[in-house]
Amino acid sequence: MTEKDHISLLINHIKKDVDLNENDIEAFTQILEIKELNKKDFLFQPGETSNSMNFIAKGCMRSYYLDEKAQEHTLQLGVEEWWINDLYSYLSRKKSRMYVQALEPTILVQLPRLKLEQLYLDVPAISHFFRIKIQNAYVAIQERVIDSMSDDAYDRYKDFIKSYRDIEQRVPQYIIASYLGVTPEFLSYLRKKHS
Repeated sequence: MTEKDHISLLINHIKKDVDLNENDIEAFTQILEIKELNKKDFLFQPGETSNSMNFIAKGCMRSYYLDEKAQEHTLQLGVEEWWINDLYSYLSRKKSRMYVQALEPTILVQLPRLKLEQLYLDVPAISHFFRIKIQNAYVAIQERVIDSMSDDAYDRYKDFIKSYRDIEQRVPQYIIASYLGVTPEFLSYLRKKHS
């Protein structure tokens, strides 16, 4: 895929939620940046501030943090046509406490924050699109927190494979275990139980 293909993928993704005319698309494409990451590269790490919205055009990524025992906790996974970020850092302008890392060679289409803020004024449809995305992200985070406190591990695993069928084969098992809040050994048990 070419850079133009990656941008078209993003525009078509946005058009699923809002209407864009040719002038909107022209203004929108002017602010876009392409970023390529190799496997294991970090988009950003703790202490850095998230300065862009990041659309995955190709590849697979995750966000995670390390607890006081240096144990990884995966918060988000993403593949093609998904967004990945530390919204806390992006919205609050505070330093991130998370790592955002490529799990495969990845191509991102980035929307730099300051240019995007201006675009919200120039192209109201883009503002509307991101309001929808941020609301959906909030709902998803709240559901995940409630599910992690109320569902048992097997139910969380079933929900994961139902919701993330394309991801399970692309992500190492220890990362899936981290996302579900179980050990890799217990994940193996859940997978056997499910099959």
